[in-house]
Amino acid sequence: MLVILMNTQKPDDIANRIEILRDEIHAHNYRYHVLDAPTISDAEYDRLFQELKNLEAEHPEFQSLDSPTQRVGAAPKKEFPAVAHSIPMLSLDNAFSVDSAKDFDKRIRIRLKTEAFITYACEPKIDGLAVSLVYEQGRLISGVTRGDGVSGEQITENLRTISTIPLKLKPPFPDVLEVRGEVFMPKAGFKALNEKNALLGEKLFVNPRNAAAGSLRQLDSSITAKRPLSFFAYGIARMEGFSQRFSTHSENMQALKKWGFPVCAENRVVEGIEACLTYYEQLQAKREQLPFEIDGVVYKVDNIELQQQLGFVSRAPRWAIAHKFAAEEAFSELLGIEFQVGRTGTLTPVARLKPVFVGGATISNATLHNMDEIQRKDVRVGDTVVVRRAGDVIPEVASVVLEKRPSQTTHIAMPKHCPICHSDVIREKEEAAYRCMGGLFCAAQQKEAILHFSARRAMDIDGLGIKIVDQLVDKKIIQTVADLYTLSVEQLAGLERLGKKSAENLVDALAKSKETTFARFLFSLGIREVGEATAHNLANHFSDLQTLIKADELELQQITDIGPIVAAHIYYFFRQPHNLEVIQGLLKAGIHWQAPQSKSVSNSPLFGATFVLTGTLNALSREEAKEQLIALGAKISEAVSKKTSYVVVGDSPGSKLTKAQSLGVPILDQTQLLALLEHAKQAQSQ
Repeated sequence: MLVILMNTQKPDDIANRIEILRDEIHAHNYRYHVLDAPTISDAEYDRLFQELKNLEAEHPEFQSLDSPTQRVGAAPKKEFPAVAHSIPMLSLDNAFSVDSAKDFDKRIRIRLKTEAFITYACEPKIDGLAVSLVYEQGRLISGVTRGDGVSGEQITENLRTISTIPLKLKPPFPDVLEVRGEVFMPKAGFKALNEKNALLGEKLFVNPRNAAAGSLRQLDSSITAKRPLSFFAYGIARMEGFSQRFSTHSENMQALKKWGFPVCAENRVVEGIEACLTYYEQLQAKREQLPFEIDGVVYKVDNIELQQQLGFVSRAPRWAIAHKFAAEEAFSELLGIEFQVGRTGTLTPVARLKPVFVGGATISNATLHNMDEIQRKDVRVGDTVVVRRAGDVIPEVASVVLEKRPSQTTHIAMPKHCPICHSDVIREKEEAAYRCMGGLFCAAQQKEAILHFSARRAMDIDGLGIKIVDQLVDKKIIQTVADLYTLSVEQLAGLERLGKKSAENLVDALAKSKETTFARFLFSLGIREVGEATAHNLANHFSDLQTLIKADELELQQITDIGPIVAAHIYYFFRQPHNLEVIQGLLKAGIHWQAPQSKSVSNSPLFGATFVLTGTLNALSREEAKEQLIALGAKISEAVSKKTSYVVVGDSPGSKLTKAQSLGVPILDQTQLLALLEHAKQAQSQ
């Protein structure tokens, strides 16, 4: 007789057993990761985990995102969507010395009008990646990177794979909780990962922070799940639906720990800045023994009410500061110099070094900043130099070890021609920077030149954003702005996230942009320090483009608001053959403008007058107002001074109105501005 054994457990019993297992595993995770006090063996934990995994596989209807089994990763993503932070993720100001830290404390006591010691919460500054975690009804629903502080990337699936991030909170918890913290890779995990990769012939990571960053931004979260990442919570950003309120940051941290978040055991609460400095010294002394990388410590005013009184400055809180450790240094030999060209044409000298291990990374290149720094430090090829990781991140040549200088060294000179496009290299007067003059042609400046050319106030090519420009340049579809006008619908439709309709719209926008004005065209070329106002002045002064191209520096300086520096920029820009080739290509593509009117702007009653605009203009936009004023010979300034002719005030004006009133500068409302513009146009036409 064949006997069939059947599972006679009822669905309710199975669901109940699954919940018991989940709660038990969550509790063991809490004791292991948060309390550092496990109560069962690894083998017993594995047995419970496997039982839960089997039950969920047999009964998929009971699966849940907050189950411990869901840390294995999800299906690969195509990209990480951008998500706005409900509360910005602010950066911290840095202190690099004892005096800077004391100044921070002094500023706080002055603002709070107290001589008493301030109570500070002190924490290690973990060298990882900041993230924001949102929980609703105790369950993790969202995880986002810091990004630019205003918005970040949605990486929830990757964060779910990190065992130290709780998927479900321990009650009682708020209805909504937003937690900020740091994802990092412990030193031991980093070492093991690199050893494994070395055996497999795969990429070796430079340091734990890079390894953590690379792991956290994997589109395939199953890869993230295999990386030894960890997490520490360092603050509460938002808490809703919870009766209890905490008066100090340290109480917040205790609450986080009770809810199931790991909190760094090195955190301390101290009285006064001297105690902070003692904490700094103690942590610096044990830095190498810590199981994770740190690059300094953080001081936070512990009292939350005082934090609110102190508020924020720019994008940083006044009540917190990062006291960074001194950059690590090492000796190396300077083997040679290369000059890198930035996106705006600035040439930066980069030292090629004999590889040296500094601050946890092997360094073979380091910045020399600019030629003034090279001369000040007397750096030469062949020197022994001190290499420092500035802020523990950017390698730089700090100084020369003169006593080790060999008899034969080579002085460093700035090249006269760009190493990328061979255009002239010109030094900015009264500045340290040297720049390539081939702005329209230089490959290093391609993207910046194209984006500026297509901007709304330049050629106004609607739909040509940075992501499209990146693809066009990276795939070598275009090289200069003139190539834009050769693009076809088929070429554009082949780009990522650009369908046929969008491609057709962009081709139409390119065709529409061919009809422009002389001033807009000149502004679109991206000549250094030639803004809209200067472009209008040039267009009004010169009858045509060829006359402008042939003008020398002295002639250019005769134009309103053009001095020696701007004149030199314009002159050398038009002396580069490659720039002229691109301009010729644009004209051949059909770009044109109407010939200037015979009436000179010098006939306008507004000629030479300086206007400052503040507030929101409703009758016409600020850009339209500026264009009309400039077309009538007026100048636009961003700052109010005694030389200002008029301040135009819209809705919600700023401090410029107050300054204008204090200086006695005439003030116009929007109605008066429109009347003035109409009067000036009539006077000019007579």
